[in-house]
Amino acid sequence: MKNVVITGANRGIGLALCEQFQAAGDHVIAVCREASDDIKALEVEIIDGIDVTEPAAVQELVNKLNSRSIDVLVHNAGVMTRNELGHIDYPSVSQQYQVNAVAPLLVTEHLLPFMKSGSKLGIVTSRMGSLADNDSGSHYGYRMSKAAANMLGVSLSVDLKPKGIAVMLLHPGYVKTDMTGQQGYVDTDHAAKGLFNRIADLSMENTGTFWHADGEQLPW
Repeated sequence: MKNVVITGANRGIGLALCEQFQAAGDHVIAVCREASDDIKALEVEIIDGIDVTEPAAVQELVNKLNSRSIDVLVHNAGVMTRNELGHIDYPSVSQQYQVNAVAPLLVTEHLLPFMKSGSKLGIVTSRMGSLADNDSGSHYGYRMSKAAANMLGVSLSVDLKPKGIAVMLLHPGYVKTDMTGQQGYVDTDHAAKGLFNRIADLSMENTGTFWHADGEQLPW
């Protein structure tokens, strides 16, 4: 049984990922700011009250994990605010950077002592952070923060390679969630199943790469 830590686990893709790992027989540790009825119904271990952008809260997560080993860490917590030229809310741009790019670094650095050779790290990012794939513009804060998250993942893959810890950047697809206003091509179960499979395929041979949940390797 593996210990799997998932942030942003109370709803949407995070909740569906908890279901996938639980069904596989893993011990799921669901990290969130506020536990939802849905995550409580799964009967996984819940560590709530955790704002992943706050160092004190992340230290509280460390304390509650109590030195347990982590086999899989999935950074799923994220926010998206639409920003177009002429209508850019700059505080929201900063918030997206903090949640989508800085928080995964903060959490990884704090939890790294619990990880070992063979552990896996997944960062749920977006193809909207791809420079090559951007042909529609807009969404400045979200695109910029996800591009930064992609760079974070590549840098972590380099730094963690000597430790035997593999890292993957993961695009869930255009998913029907609260973040997208329930617009999208796939539901959370479909996306989570694909992400679960990509994490299962993650190894030191493909560490530092960027994948669509459905199995397509994505351009930077």
